[in-house]
Amino acid sequence: MALGFVSIGSSLGGILFPIAGQNLIPLVGFKWTVRMFGFMMLVALGISTLAIDRRLPPVNVKGGLLNLPAFRNPAYTIYCISGIACSLGLYTMLTYLPVSATAVGMSNYFSFYLVAIANAASGFGRLSAGFLADHIGPLNAMIPFTSLAGVLTFAWPYVSSRGALIGVSVVYGIASGAYVSLLVAPAIAMGGVGDVGRRVGMFLTIAALGTLVGTPISGAINTRTSGFKDPGFYAGGVVMFSALLLCVVRYLQLGRLYGKC
Repeated sequence: MALGFVSIGSSLGGILFPIAGQNLIPLVGFKWTVRMFGFMMLVALGISTLAIDRRLPPVNVKGGLLNLPAFRNPAYTIYCISGIACSLGLYTMLTYLPVSATAVGMSNYFSFYLVAIANAASGFGRLSAGFLADHIGPLNAMIPFTSLAGVLTFAWPYVSSRGALIGVSVVYGIASGAYVSLLVAPAIAMGGVGDVGRRVGMFLTIAALGTLVGTPISGAINTRTSGFKDPGFYAGGVVMFSALLLCVVRYLQLGRLYGKC
């Protein structure tokens, strides 16, 4: 539940920044809009950095930034692969949703707000996933939500009405928000408390590679095919593959197909 509360801040930013950007760009231009966002984040992150306090005292660990022996745990290794796979496709729909809505005849004004709608729904997904994870385990909460995100990514290119676009945005926001909020929880449980920082850091670094290249790959597919169906198949496929790997991770952690994990 704590992870859900922590991650809901980015959902709030995802609502406010697109709306603020749409209104600021005509007034002050793109450059100063980005600078203002930078100043806002500098203040917010500066306050949080100064106010944060660690629960445990620092310890000296062997190996520096990396703990390569952590990859001897098959569950952790496959979870890292799952993270990069999901990151390859998770943000495709959020990135291209306004463009695809415009392509089927929706106004630019309406299309722009679909991202804010998805991010608002994401906040609910993050909190509800945290609640579920406390009762059934983070992996058991992540698997259905990740699968739902993959299915919606497949379906998104075929949606053409205003109501359907809003509905897809809301449900996808909930599903993707649930995954993002619980992202680090399984990695935390895959080893000792004294090495949580490096284990989570390595996982997030690997997953970030998928975030870096995933959306450009979708864009290249869109440019080549002049449509959103093929990017939807690509992104939905890798997200569903990630959900399958999460099932494998759960089996490796428990030694059986199902249980609290």
